Parts: sequence; C-alpha cells; structure tokens
Amino acid sequence: MSAILSRFGRRQVLGFPLAAAMTQFSASNCAGRVSADPKSDDDKSLADADLVTLFVCGDVMTGRAIDQVLPQPGNPRICERYATSAEAYVDLAEKAHGPIARPVGFAYIWGDALPELRTRMPDLRIINLETSVTTSEACTNRGISYRMSPDNVPCLTAAGVDCCVLANNHVLDWGRAGLLETLDTLESAKIKTAGAGRDIAEAAAPAILTIPGKGRVLVFAFGLPTSGIPGDWAASPGRSGVNFLNDLSPAVIKLLAERIGALRQPRDIVVVSIHWGPNWGYEIPKRQVDFAHGLIDEAGVDVIHGHSSHHAKAIEVYRDRPILYGCGDFLNDYEGITGYEGFRDDLAAMYFLTIEASRGKLAGLTIVPFQIRNFRLNRASPADATWLSNILAREGVSFGTGIRLNSDKTMDVIWR
Repeated sequence: MSAILSRFGRRQVLGFPLAAAMTQFSASNCAGRVSADPKSDDDKSLADADLVTLFVCGDVMTGRAIDQVLPQPGNPRICERYATSAEAYVDLAEKAHGPIARPVGFAYIWGDALPELRTRMPDLRIINLETSVTTSEACTNRGISYRMSPDNVPCLTAAGVDCCVLANNHVLDWGRAGLLETLDTLESAKIKTAGAGRDIAEAAAPAILTIPGKGRVLVFAFGLPTSGIPGDWAASPGRSGVNFLNDLSPAVIKLLAERIGALRQPRDIVVVSIHWGPNWGYEIPKRQVDFAHGLIDEAGVDVIHGHSSHHAKAIEVYRDRPILYGCGDFLNDYEGITGYEGFRDDLAAMYFLTIEASRGKLAGLTIVPFQIRNFRLNRASPADATWLSNILAREGVSFGTGIRLNSDKTMDVIWR
C-alpha cells in the first residue's frame, strides 16, 4: 500500500506565493473583453438562437476504484505493479477522507456539478472519458488498468453527457475487445463518441451533435504520443483504435483543414479535442501553440479542447477562439496518492463556453471550480477557488488572458 502512496514519485514541486501570482489581469486593468453570462444586459444585442453554450471538462476517469463504489461494479482485478485489485484505491481514498457508503447512486459522483448544469443549461456536454467500458479481461499490462462495468454507464447519462471523447491513453487498457465493447455500450446509451472507432474511418470521423434551432457542433478528437498513447493503438483501415497523430506539423494542419472543410456547413461550430502532453507541469510547448493557432487560422476551428495533464493549464483566446491547453482531471480515484500535491490534482473545473454560432466567436467563458473528495465533485472552498484562479491567471499572462474571481467563486476569463 505504501508503494501506491508514492507511485507518482517524489519530484519536487516548485511552489509560488499566491501574492506573486497576482500579476494576473483584473477587470480593471485588462483592455479587453470579459466573459459574461449570456442572459446579462451585455448580450441582449445577440439573438438567443445565435448563442451556443458548451460544457467541457478534462479527464473523467470513472473506471477502477470509482467503478467499485457504483451500483454495478465489475471485476476489481487490475494489472498494475503496485496493486492487483481496484479495491486498493478505494481503501486509499477512505483512509484519506473517510468511508464511502457503498453502493453510491449513479449520480453521486457528479455531486455539486449537477445543480450547476441544471442552472446553466448548456446546449451540449462534452467530456474526455478516460476509461474502457468493458468486461474484457485482456488487460494490456501497461501499468495502469482503467475499466468501468458497462452496467455502470448510467453514471454518464445521469449527467446528461452528449459526447465522450475517446482519443486517450486509457481507452484500450483492456485491449481492442475492450474498446469495441466501449463503443457498443456508449452507442446503446445514445452517447456520441469521437476519437476512437472500429477502423480509422470511424475513429477520424467527428461526432456530429445537432442543437435544435441553433445548428450543429462537430467534435473532432485526436490523441498524441506525448500523452502516453502507444503507437500500436492507432486505428487503421482494418483495425480498431484511436485517432492517432504522430506530429503537429503544418502538413497535418493542412490535412485536417481539408477534412474539416469537407464536412463543415454554415453555422457549424467546430471543436477539436486533443489528448496531448505529460501528466504534470505547466509548460506549453511552442509546437502546441503553433498547432492550435494553425487549426484556427487554416481549418477554421472554433474551440481547442486540450487535456491529459492532471491539473488545469493555461487558457488562450486567439482570434476570439478559446484554446484550453489542459483542462485537468474532472473525476479521478487519486485520493490518498502522494507525490504531486503541489499541482492540486484534486481541484477540478467546469468550463462553460458561450459561442456565437454565426461567427464562431467566443462570447464568454466561465469556470466553476470543484474539489474531488470521496469520489465526488464538491464546490471548491473560497481558499481553493482563489488558489486555482491565481494559477490560471499566472499561466495566462503570456497568452494575454486573465481571471476575474467572482463573489460566488466562479471565474470569468478576460482576454484582449
């Protein structure tokens, strides 16, 4: 058990004084735009039918220990160096934060996020589902074994999830049989998928989501080796797998621009969801910035939805298009695991993006912070909300974005 506690290592995390982080922009010193509630006076000039609100978040890891506390847990067997049963991670969480009364209901894990969804009523809800949904026993022995029982898929429908991005480094933890069952299970639950498929054509195809009276949202999803996706997980003409990108070159941007252009219709909002980069660290490589800018410049992409890091990273608004370089974990079973506490992977964020459908421009971006505790999303404390807002402000300085922390501890993104 002690080995699990330190499995993320003991690398020194450089701290920073919160006061120093206040180099952030504020509403008073940022000569730009401030995210706004679409129902406020600032938005009266826009027809309601032209505003589309998307909820996106980072990694939703409902497998392993979380699966074990849900109503229909699967076989707890896992193939990991430090544990052979998912119950070990339940034990860690309970030792850290107290007992979890099992079984919990399907809606339990979303906790305080559900009232937020009911209040804001986003048009679409898009998550990165970082687990296989399967009964397969063919674990890949890659060191991590994430799977959720297909009988627990109601935990996704309980939050009204519209689209699951699957181009990530855990969807094939239980082999290609596990991926196929994942696809079948989500299809039966009427949840669209993007980024993985039965062959490359399906893996590369976008999820097409229609919003009655407003138009369509196309979700393209890709996974990169920098996030830990093995190259042999790539889908091909005759093999299932993920939509795998080997690089972020201008040639790839040109190819994606052609594919997107062939499918795009007037008023479509195009989202590109990318699993890229390592688990820890705030650095945004120049190649990621150049790729994101290229997708907006050449392919007309409206939203870049990045994930893989276990913590939130910088936000950029480029040509009035949001780039979320890393949304962090939204649900995980890491409670009690030590080694990277300085990054606060227990803090999660809901991102609400309001887009003008006619022009694809960002009208507002609001972030709602939470803390993961007992495998449940709980509204962040004032101190935690301030900490996260300072981090996002600090990381946004070089991208021209700032954070306004509101009295209710939600955050509005400010951009030039």
